[in-house]
Amino acid sequence: MRNRKILKLGGAAIVFASLLAACGSSSSANSTKKSSSQSANSGVVTYAEQPGATPNYIFWLTPGTDFSVANNDQFQYLMWRPMYVFGVGSKAEINYSLSIGNKPVFSNGNKTVTISLKNWKFSDGQPITARNIVFWMNLLKANKTDWGAYVPGEFPDNVVSTTAVNAHTVRFQLNASYSPTWFTYNELSQVVPIPMAWDRTSLSAPAPTASTPNLPDTTASGARAVYKFLNAQATDLATYASSPIWSVVDGPWKLKSFTTEGKAVFVPNKLYSGPVKPTIKEFVELPFTSDSGEFNVLAAGNNQITYGYLPSSDIQQRTRIESTGYGVSPWTVFGFNYIPMNYNSPTYGPVYHQLYFRQALEHLIDQPAWIHTFLAGYGVPSYSPVPIAPANPFVDSYTKKNPYPYSTNAAKNLLTSHGWKLVNGVMTCESPGTTATECGSGVSGGTNLSGLQLQYASGVTSLQQEMEAFASAAKSIGVDINLTSAPFNTVISGAGSCTPSQPSCKWQMVNWGGGWTYGPDFLPTGGAFYLPGAGANPEGYSNSKATALINQTHTSSNTAATLAAYQDFMANNLPVLYQPFPASQVSAISTSLHGVAQNPYGILFPEEWRLK
Repeated sequence: MRNRKILKLGGAAIVFASLLAACGSSSSANSTKKSSSQSANSGVVTYAEQPGATPNYIFWLTPGTDFSVANNDQFQYLMWRPMYVFGVGSKAEINYSLSIGNKPVFSNGNKTVTISLKNWKFSDGQPITARNIVFWMNLLKANKTDWGAYVPGEFPDNVVSTTAVNAHTVRFQLNASYSPTWFTYNELSQVVPIPMAWDRTSLSAPAPTASTPNLPDTTASGARAVYKFLNAQATDLATYASSPIWSVVDGPWKLKSFTTEGKAVFVPNKLYSGPVKPTIKEFVELPFTSDSGEFNVLAAGNNQITYGYLPSSDIQQRTRIESTGYGVSPWTVFGFNYIPMNYNSPTYGPVYHQLYFRQALEHLIDQPAWIHTFLAGYGVPSYSPVPIAPANPFVDSYTKKNPYPYSTNAAKNLLTSHGWKLVNGVMTCESPGTTATECGSGVSGGTNLSGLQLQYASGVTSLQQEMEAFASAAKSIGVDINLTSAPFNTVISGAGSCTPSQPSCKWQMVNWGGGWTYGPDFLPTGGAFYLPGAGANPEGYSNSKATALINQTHTSSNTAATLAAYQDFMANNLPVLYQPFPASQVSAISTSLHGVAQNPYGILFPEEWRLK
């Protein structure tokens, strides 16, 4: 997945150049197949990262600016496992067999949750106990606003206490009665047992254990100091592989080396307690600055990439790639795609607040044509926050259809019927005010639509084509959208929550290209990104009806009915501009690599893979 964000394209010039040099001498099918066999014998699997979407934050308590699939699901996940793992093969459901926690038991009117833990260990030999979960909760409680998945009033605010009943039993006392399905899928999914060796504020002291007295996390001030230390370590990318902090893991992999360009080399964790042990010798993640660069390396042969992808602009090369020893298949993840608008923008925020304006822009997004033309058919439309695909029990019949089909006439009429008029080819507010035929609250007379800014992630040809088509359609009705591109990480980090008076509040619209993949909110209820103050709501969307509908999905036992009401409203209200959700990637997987099930949440499980 290009990425969660929330959920996340940077430089990899040195690595890329070396790969091209390595691949330049051999490109025939026979030589590639021979190399494939050699790779199988070496036991090394190389995985191509999405353009510029390199891992750049290692600590699970990840801030919103770094909260991405690249960091959470394809980097941190390899080394540390949350209490609950999601995805059974390609099915979008919880996987208790791979989880540290057994199925939670709800009691006391669904206000108490008790969880027993399996006998897992960290790589330093220390057991995973309830105290490791209490440690996580203490850090999260004291530093919740630094957590990219934080939503005020939800996790961890809805947890009154977390108690280590005994070494292998943890109990959560909740502040109200919640739906067990929602609380398990979207709240307990955020819990990560972390090593007691991290419960410190410097590297000078010996690593603590669960029996070390007076650990700092037990007070709010101490927990804030621990987070400050760990965050500083997490922002020092050059020390990731050598750090005594990040070397203590409980997942199947340990980090052998890491470059600031994003190349990560993993080796098996010999003390991994899970049921599936790695069989490959090394797992390598390779960074790229563009999808064309990745394809050049893939097509050059020599099996420099074991698990790569075909850019949409090179789909016609599928047969060629297959002939060199790859199987090609789309990777569809459980999510949706969108363009956020900054409701707090001091220039166009009041305009974005107008539903008719958002409807007009949505009419300019030709989802079927974009999928057919720019994505080569490898994508699905997004009409609401609840995904149409993969097949799931959550989407209803209404949101499988587009409420705002492509129509420049419809878009233009929405503007002109609300007080806008073409002046020198640019839509200008001629009738300020708040009646049904005026521009709307906060929109001043004379405001013109000549300065809208939209920044999108560079390096992805199909995304560039989509944005150029969008801007062209807007231009035809008198709306000038000025396009710029930047690396993926730059786009998401620049689109933070803000108030109109802040200098950082200059952004207007952004498009990182990958929308949202569900996780750690695996049930698609929207709390993580549409409730006021949510970590993944940098645009500042706030709607009282939307809030009420979301909250109902959290407490009602009738999940189907509450999700239907929520998604139908969001399809019509357009908190964001919906756009096609591309396949996470059209994967090209070496025929020497077996056991790959493409996880519906974008998570990598290389310990399940084997080379032959």
